[in-house]
Amino acid sequence: MTAYTTEDIRNIALVGQAGAGKTTLSEALLYQGGALTTLGNVEKGTATTDYDPLEHKYHYSINSAVAGLDYKGKHINLIDTPGSPDFLGATISALAAVEAVAVVINAQTGVDTLTRQLMEIARDCRSCRMIVINKIDDERVDLKALLKQLQDTFGKECLPINLPAEGRRRVVDCFFNPAGNADFSSVAEAHAALVDQVVEVDDALMERYLEQGEISPEELHDPFEAALREGHIIPVCFTSAQYSVGIKELLDVFVKLAPNPAEGNPHPFVNGTTPLKITPSADGHVLGHVFKVDFDPFAGKFGVFRVHQGTVSRDSQLFVDDHRKPIKVGHLFRIHGKDHVEIERGIPGDICALAKVEELHLDSILHDSHDEDHVHMKPPWFPAPMTGLAIAVRRRGDEQKVSDALAKLSEEDPCLKVERDASSNETVLQGLGDLHLKIALEKLETRYHIQVDTHSPSIPYRETITAPAEGHYRHKKQSGGAGQFGEVYLRIEPLARGAGFEFVNNITGGVIPGQFIPAVEKGVRQAMAAGVLAGYPLQDIRVAVYDGKHHSVDSNEISFVIAGRKAFFEAALNATPIVLEPIVDLAVTAPEINIGDLTGDLSARRARITRTDSLQGGMVTISAQVPLAELDKYLARLKSITGGEGSFTTQFSHYDPVPPHVQAQLIANRKAQAAEG
Repeated sequence: MTAYTTEDIRNIALVGQAGAGKTTLSEALLYQGGALTTLGNVEKGTATTDYDPLEHKYHYSINSAVAGLDYKGKHINLIDTPGSPDFLGATISALAAVEAVAVVINAQTGVDTLTRQLMEIARDCRSCRMIVINKIDDERVDLKALLKQLQDTFGKECLPINLPAEGRRRVVDCFFNPAGNADFSSVAEAHAALVDQVVEVDDALMERYLEQGEISPEELHDPFEAALREGHIIPVCFTSAQYSVGIKELLDVFVKLAPNPAEGNPHPFVNGTTPLKITPSADGHVLGHVFKVDFDPFAGKFGVFRVHQGTVSRDSQLFVDDHRKPIKVGHLFRIHGKDHVEIERGIPGDICALAKVEELHLDSILHDSHDEDHVHMKPPWFPAPMTGLAIAVRRRGDEQKVSDALAKLSEEDPCLKVERDASSNETVLQGLGDLHLKIALEKLETRYHIQVDTHSPSIPYRETITAPAEGHYRHKKQSGGAGQFGEVYLRIEPLARGAGFEFVNNITGGVIPGQFIPAVEKGVRQAMAAGVLAGYPLQDIRVAVYDGKHHSVDSNEISFVIAGRKAFFEAALNATPIVLEPIVDLAVTAPEINIGDLTGDLSARRARITRTDSLQGGMVTISAQVPLAELDKYLARLKSITGGEGSFTTQFSHYDPVPPHVQAQLIANRKAQAAEG
């Protein structure tokens, strides 16, 4: 491995839609840079960054994967990320490790919903963005129209830094050496547009540019970096990874224009709640952030982390978060696909890994001083998992084994959640879609040799109140000796949707001693968890306890728990309670020819369609809000309508009251269950 400094490092995440060719592109970059002696192939299961057996089986990326190369004196870390919306969590996690994000677009399909989402996510993470248009070898694609679509969608900041030439057999540089002819547009005009855009961030340079009429590319480096950081320029590159067109030129762009760890926007660290400026100094205190966790069947737990400050060396001691006991760095690794290469040290900007350190978890902080005990990185936004499967063990005695395996899967993936629904007595595995859950279940079977039964989980209905009310209960029990006594008066009122729960102590004069107020709240929470109408938890309620009585001998905690619970129950029944259902934002992408059938089907599912967007290639995206309960088996219906060409994504939006007939049915179901049990 060639020696390098922090200024020589380039960390770049390849993100984009499924089918854009990100893995093939990363393979071509690694081969061009000399990190590979032979090109791997996704279909054959030999690609460097697709090494999971399930990735070989399905021929698409499931996990993010790191691989590195040395090119022209620079060390480039590439992170190849999944392209399915179901595995978006792995993609978002990877952004915490890089300065630049290359959004790869399939020239054949153009800009889709996920591409728009990824561009927004990268912008919100303050990553420097560039766009790579891949598969330009398809002569049916109108590349000029595609470039216009990019500019119409993401702004005039999307400017080509190279252009296809010689019938798409190569690309011609528009920035460093703007000479030659392109298949469309003008190289000179593209160069002028780039310079015009870059000099806008530097008033002195713009004035000189207006006077002289030309600025050398070398003088534009710093303002180009500033424009990248501010999102004032989004370079567009053209490639055909399959035929190695534009690969060398893309590496040159990475080396010459992508920011090093000292040039990119700083990652959002905080100390407690105070923003913390991190300096990528090799001599400072160590600060590393774990952005990926793997469980290897043979090597155990792997924590992949980015060094942001200081130098991590073998045999050094590090703290994990605010743990008081340090861990010893026995072995330090660099990741290259499935290979783990042992190294002596990691400097700021490096991506490294530690094995068999149980304390590590996704988003944990590694540091070498207790001064950083409360430092963490501001967590990014992750989509909420809204598709679930109830898990039941197939073989008695496997309960703990299943629980441990599910915990490991959810630790690897921030968008895979395991919840225990006490009201339905179900263990529910929640993910971003059917594919997400399918792969998780296959991992259970192939990695942990566990088979489970599944069924659709209960819909997470909630209850709330719509009017203020009061409740009172006196609990008195006498059975010889010390008895039980507690009396509670409380008021309840509805809060705004999504506000949660507030408990207010308005007791004066000590009619309920302070030590019993938590018991009252505990009783209220118990009643809220049990529900009052159909057995679903209550939310969005303020509860104020304002009066009561106690007995100097007989009052105790349990007395006020019971009194609080029953006083709340009485109040809630008088507060016009209703049942709420989860509403999700739905985005359906499908052929435009199916739009009528799709909108009709959604209307039958009580959906409210908010907009439709036409996409390149005769596709359309329908955005709607729809009750989650209506999406059961929707994927099968969508595939039936579109001949397998449709896809959808969901994201939790809010809770709304259910229609009266649905509420009546839910209450009837609850009564029937109570009668049976």
